[in-house]
Amino acid sequence: MKARTLLLPLVAAAAAFAFTGCSTPATRIKHNPELFASYNADQQDLIKQGKIAIGFDRDAVRLALGEPDRVRTRTTNDGTGQVWSYVTYETPDGFPLYRGWYHRYYRWGDPVYPWYMGYDGRREREHFRVVFDRTGRVTAIEQEVT
Repeated sequence: MKARTLLLPLVAAAAAFAFTGCSTPATRIKHNPELFASYNADQQDLIKQGKIAIGFDRDAVRLALGEPDRVRTRTTNDGTGQVWSYVTYETPDGFPLYRGWYHRYYRWGDPVYPWYMGYDGRREREHFRVVFDRTGRVTAIEQEVT
């Protein structure tokens, strides 16, 4: 019974690693070659580096950064847009437990339980935020200064 109890977190951690390993700009580009080809050379270069710029549309941001961890709406005088947040889960002393997006789609009972959600004292840190206007274009990029 103890071996099984210890094996489950190990398998979950391996699955988490597999999910994060699959979500890179190169793999997203490989799965969406026509979309990637629709951007100009400067945009393609940034996307390959996992970077974005003001004016990018949502699809370009997805190619460069992947799916956001959170999506919120923001209403201003100019209309309603979206804010995408990318977060990291850490131990209380700052060691990263997980950085990625699949926990956004987690439902209780799923076989790929995010193992870090049960980590005592874990903290969530937003490290990147992208603001879109009502037309779906990036108007602001906020990132943590390290």
